Amino acid sequence: MGDLLAGPADVAAGLAVHGADAVDDRSARAALVARDVPARLAAEDPTLWGPGAEAAARGRLGWVHTHCRSRDLLPQLAELTAELGDLDHVVLAGSADVTLAAEVIAGCLGRPLTVLDSADPGPVRAAVADRPARTVLVLAGRSGLDPTADAHLRAYRRAWRDAGPEADRHVVVVTPAGSELAALADELGAVVIPADPHAVGPWSALTAFGLVPAALAGAPVVELLDEAAALADALDRDRDNPGLALGAALGAAAAGGRSTVALTPDGTGLDGLRHWVGALLAAATGGRVLPIAAESPDAPGAGGPGVLTVGIGGALGPAVTPGVAADVAVNGPLGAQFLAWAHAAAIAAAALRVDPFAEPVRSAAAGPADDPPSSVDGTIEVYAPAGAPTDLTGALWWLVDGLGPDEHLAVTAHLDRRADAAVAGLRPLLARSAGRPVTFGWGPRHPSHHDGRARHLQITGVVTDDLAVPGRPYTFGELQAAQAADDRRALAGRERPVLRLHLTERAAGVAQLLDTAGRTRT
Repeated sequence: MGDLLAGPADVAAGLAVHGADAVDDRSARAALVARDVPARLAAEDPTLWGPGAEAAARGRLGWVHTHCRSRDLLPQLAELTAELGDLDHVVLAGSADVTLAAEVIAGCLGRPLTVLDSADPGPVRAAVADRPARTVLVLAGRSGLDPTADAHLRAYRRAWRDAGPEADRHVVVVTPAGSELAALADELGAVVIPADPHAVGPWSALTAFGLVPAALAGAPVVELLDEAAALADALDRDRDNPGLALGAALGAAAAGGRSTVALTPDGTGLDGLRHWVGALLAAATGGRVLPIAAESPDAPGAGGPGVLTVGIGGALGPAVTPGVAADVAVNGPLGAQFLAWAHAAAIAAAALRVDPFAEPVRSAAAGPADDPPSSVDGTIEVYAPAGAPTDLTGALWWLVDGLGPDEHLAVTAHLDRRADAAVAGLRPLLARSAGRPVTFGWGPRHPSHHDGRARHLQITGVVTDDLAVPGRPYTFGELQAAQAADDRRALAGRERPVLRLHLTERAAGVAQLLDTAGRTRT
């Protein structure tokens, strides 16, 4: 990246984008400027992506100026933080689309935040047992509670009842005004902080969804808003506009055949930001851009034909320089990064002429029930799809070798992402053998624009110490298993191959799976 940093850059408010010119030779940027895209986006023009996207865009552009409106939250946040000062264990519960930004903020800024976004009983048991009398539970959702967050709330209310304190003081709800969740909060007597209804999913990073949990965890959210505000004045310009430069490069790369974007940490901080950026690009580009959160720029699948490698890091300076190579480098403070990437994603969508706010197809979970395992190999049960070999090694390589030129492999683990974290090592191992893009994520999986062009590997695991969901006729483990089954059936409904590997002993099964994927094939 040394040569990259020596070249021209688009810089504003401490945020720098290097390498964009080499990707698009300014032709894509010129075309966007000719359409007045930067100024129209800054003005929240819903016609920017064409007539078919206009209706959705009218209700989804709140993120453009939410860094301004979110300042109205600051007095309430300061009061709430002071009032709950003795509750030093902050737990955030909700689906990943509303918890990811807060998790990234806390992680990048080194603040303790426990995130519960799955039904795996391991992390739930650990979180509920950790200082329940000093826990504040933040429930986040766009409408009502999904079954997983409902289960989390029930587990905590049982713990608080046993420990003594009243639930109302320990629950903070973040949701748009008038939602089902807001009504539930009223029933609980919980504090409700309204979320912007016009900024959803990854676009909502600088709304209450991202800021409230992070602030309660001690993150300096005022600084985030200041950093975004400092950059905002540059984002309607035709020159020296990092959002325009980055969006033009992403659009030009995808249009020119580099549709896989490998997002890599550059060693200067903000390592977790690439996961949020990946979610944003996946949502905004209608399947035209496939983001991969790569472990490093030299990881398998992070470079090569068809891949644009983007290094992401904190602000640079004389004593802070990245030591990695990338096609494009994006460096700057976290608040500015959130706003720059949101503009870049919307601009890339304009360049590609896709609707950035279109919802992915949500297939009904209406497939057949699972058959018995096709084989058992050590601690792994193999559930091979029709036409695949039935043994572990054969089924795995059948899935990989069957990837078409426009397909990728999507790996989803319905496991404990802390205790079973090693399973993420599958991504680079499979990418090395596949020669095609490989993504990795934790279940429950959310529908994606890319589902129809993927072959899927699902990993589930035995639950040896389950946890009852109070007031419900099922356990956390059963809820997790049902979600994984729904996922398989939905993908089968789209006629996508799904190989399920079930670990009958988790630690040993992960080790066995990594060993199998890492073997040299002859």
